Amino acid sequence: METTLEILTAPALGSLQHGFFTRKGGASSGIFSGLNCGPGSTDQAGAVRTNRTRAASALGVAPEALVRVHQVHSPNVVTIDAPAETPVEADALVTATPGIAISILTADCQPVLFADPKAGVIGAAHAGWRGALEGVLENTLDAMERLGAERANITAVIGPCISLQAYEVGEEFMERFMIEDPAYSRFFSGGPGGKPHFDLPSFSLSRLRAAGVGEAEWIHRCTYSEPDLFFSYRRTTHAGEVDYGRLLSAIRL
Repeated sequence: METTLEILTAPALGSLQHGFFTRKGGASSGIFSGLNCGPGSTDQAGAVRTNRTRAASALGVAPEALVRVHQVHSPNVVTIDAPAETPVEADALVTATPGIAISILTADCQPVLFADPKAGVIGAAHAGWRGALEGVLENTLDAMERLGAERANITAVIGPCISLQAYEVGEEFMERFMIEDPAYSRFFSGGPGGKPHFDLPSFSLSRLRAAGVGEAEWIHRCTYSEPDLFFSYRRTTHAGEVDYGRLLSAIRL
């Protein structure tokens, strides 16, 4: 079985050890084939542990130092200074503690990694449409500032996520954004079937820049469109499969 990890990195995050892990190089098989790092999936627990251990090793930390949260599509952020046995419910983590890799899991939602290298503060957020709309990105910046980061020095990088071309939504979905701010109409466009499509990464880049982050970018990789590299909840749903793998994204000081 292929055991070589394929990890995407962002030059904008400089020398900080980080990675948007693809599905390459894992121990899982079947619909989870590859590096499924989601303990909440119905994959074999042993395979998920092996995958997470491989990812931790690539980041230069022990498996127990690869810290996660129990993601619930919320705007909530936790500050981490030591690994916890039971993950708390939240959708973003920040830390100023060296030796801990903070991580999130995605399968179409956005993994966003943050860093202020000068202050020695990092963050990681799981930002689906709901979390992004409700403020998880801004809350992550606030939490980093409480640890001593300066907003103008923070770089935020959005990893592989579902793109505009693949993200067909309903009218009610679009209306929810319009009620919040009519200017959000610019993040929607008509799809081939007449239904609106939503540009999730552009929406989040706009939110990050409006919040005053120093630098924000998307790595321009679509989870739905590259099945060999990425797991995708929407692609799994369209294929009628019963479950899907989760991609790991992580950063450490």
